[in-house]
Amino acid sequence: MRQPRILLGVGGGVAAYKAVELASRLRQSGHRVRAVLSPGAERFVTALGVASVARGPAYTDGDWDRASGRVLHVDLARWAQGLVVAPATADLMAAMAQGRADSLLLATWLSFRGRKLLAPAMESAMWEAAPTQANLAALAAAGVAVLGPLSGHLASGQRGPGRMVEPAELEDAVAGLVHPVDLAGVRALVTAGPTWEPLDPVRHLTNPSSGRMGVALAAALRDRGARVTLILGPSALADPPGVETLRVRTAREMMARFEAAFADARLVVGAAAVGDFRPARCHGEKLDKAAVPVIELTLNPDLMAWAGEHRDGRVLVGFAATTGDSAASAQAKLARKGLQLVVGNDVAEPGSGFGSPTNRVLLAWEDGTVERLPPDTKIRVAHRILDGLRDRGLV
Repeated sequence: MRQPRILLGVGGGVAAYKAVELASRLRQSGHRVRAVLSPGAERFVTALGVASVARGPAYTDGDWDRASGRVLHVDLARWAQGLVVAPATADLMAAMAQGRADSLLLATWLSFRGRKLLAPAMESAMWEAAPTQANLAALAAAGVAVLGPLSGHLASGQRGPGRMVEPAELEDAVAGLVHPVDLAGVRALVTAGPTWEPLDPVRHLTNPSSGRMGVALAAALRDRGARVTLILGPSALADPPGVETLRVRTAREMMARFEAAFADARLVVGAAAVGDFRPARCHGEKLDKAAVPVIELTLNPDLMAWAGEHRDGRVLVGFAATTGDSAASAQAKLARKGLQLVVGNDVAEPGSGFGSPTNRVLLAWEDGTVERLPPDTKIRVAHRILDGLRDRGLV
């Protein structure tokens, strides 16, 4: 597989140090990276430092001014497959929205025809100001993806929205820039996260699922052009931008949302770790631990079994979390529920369990084929799953 070519634009401000880490992460994960520093960025980081970790050239306006017989910003724009600017300051966003080209970074941005991603970083008042929001709307209308900002501690010592997202999250988002938009028109329904089944007002049955795999699938589908509805159980993860996200708590709430959204879906991915059981009775007051009764359990609805019964031409993908032979478990679930694909993984395996940023899975297909994928980040695993569905003509 050829190495994706990513152009990293580095804006000014204290958050520029995160761009250095992002360059390193992208290079380590197999990307070819070139960088362009804005004049503001040079006050915080150096081209030499960025180039050293990126293992690729880093340019400044000084390089733009140097006679070479070539048009540097045009060459960079033609070379790159994806362009990410991090941090994107209020000034940079304003200049981009206006179509200015008075720096190497801005001229490259204007020349680039591929997919673009911004990671804003600035003080809260600047982020919330009407001109900034108008510029943001103009960039979004032009098809620019925007990730963040987060709410948190800012350079001024204040707290609020304006903190740049972390490099690990940006690395995942960059994966979507280099994939073709090959799922345009596909209507997808994805479930993710755990469910909570209350016993009393302060206790519930659940599992350690973070929802990361399902959210990664929703983001990958979005980046490849699909219209996505995500039904997300209790999770600390943010709603992925550009995805209709429906928050639920219990398995029965998830089932109700699932049934309502199912009719419009062509592709259904059941990545949620839906609780198999719930307490038969939810007590209205906290139970006294000194007198805990026997807790009677009852079965929860099975979303993907219901989907298999109502398949009607849809593509159904399930997940099988096991602590043993994941291939056997995946194949059994495939046959039992009438699915085209089951993604199996051993959650007890290091780097593949609940909450891990990576996953190691196998793909059990309806024709009996089993593919074992190497360990990788969940966003890249998500794209591998979608590649398989596409290559088999299922989407």
